[in-house]
Amino acid sequence: MNPDSSLSRRVVLASALYDLAVTLPFATPWTADAVLSGVRDVHHALSLGGDPLPAFTPTHLFFVALFGTIVSLWSVVRILQPTAFHGAFDTVGRALFSAWMLYALSQGATQVLVGFLVLELAWMFAQGGVILGTRRWRDGSLATAR
Repeated sequence: MNPDSSLSRRVVLASALYDLAVTLPFATPWTADAVLSGVRDVHHALSLGGDPLPAFTPTHLFFVALFGTIVSLWSVVRILQPTAFHGAFDTVGRALFSAWMLYALSQGATQVLVGFLVLELAWMFAQGGVILGTRRWRDGSLATAR
């Protein structure tokens, strides 16, 4: 039995719980609108750079709720089955989300995104590092990697 499998499962589970807590409020148009209003308030209260979020139309809120619903469901999958396989795919998703946040920031998006980006990158490296370490141990490549 791989001694790191328990750690891998715990990290995948923790990242899934974090995602559920962060994205569930985006899963309905009503709650998403309230969260986005809070993001606007933070932007203004901290006098952050970049463009503040505009008021969202029903079409915008549909896409936000679509994101919130899909990521919340993906979180539940990882909560029920916190496997390294699921964690590996999630790590790739985190890399992509981070890339899109960096792109948005480079285009003048609100700097509130920096907080989300830092957490996304932290979970990406934590989860990816544990999964890669577990895989190296399983494949026996840890000894050859030295």
